[in-house]
Amino acid sequence: MKTEKATFGAGCFWGVEAAFQQIDGVTNTAVGFMGGTTKNPSYKEVCTGWTGHAEVVHIEYDSSKVSYEQLLDLFWNSHDPTQFHRQGPDVGSQYRSAIFYHSPEQEAAAKASKEKLNASHRFHSEIATEIVPAGEFCKAEEYHQRYLEKRGLASCNLH
Repeated sequence: MKTEKATFGAGCFWGVEAAFQQIDGVTNTAVGFMGGTTKNPSYKEVCTGWTGHAEVVHIEYDSSKVSYEQLLDLFWNSHDPTQFHRQGPDVGSQYRSAIFYHSPEQEAAAKASKEKLNASHRFHSEIATEIVPAGEFCKAEEYHQRYLEKRGLASCNLH
């Protein structure tokens, strides 16, 4: 087994985490924050928009069972990547669409998939997703982890 990491921001992290947990080969997920300036921010601090963090799902996966490209496909299909700093009713920079890459290979794959999606004209607007290097992952408070699963819910029903 070859364990690798992937980190995605696609709006509220609860539903995104639940979607990635369904993928064979995903061995662990955690929700938290990335891309900001405050060290170890709380959920409440991130919600102010002042920390600069995005809500993210941090994924560990077995690359012999699932490819990064397959994870990218789920990412693109789990939210509206044309929205700038919002998803559904959630508005703010913490809900931005973002791919935080962990290697040059992930960066190249993410950029290629974004270009392909833009060229497909599947969406009526340009893709707003940022593709940036992964920074420090700050795990959210425990009550956010597997939030929907703990409540017996399959999704947030935002879409």
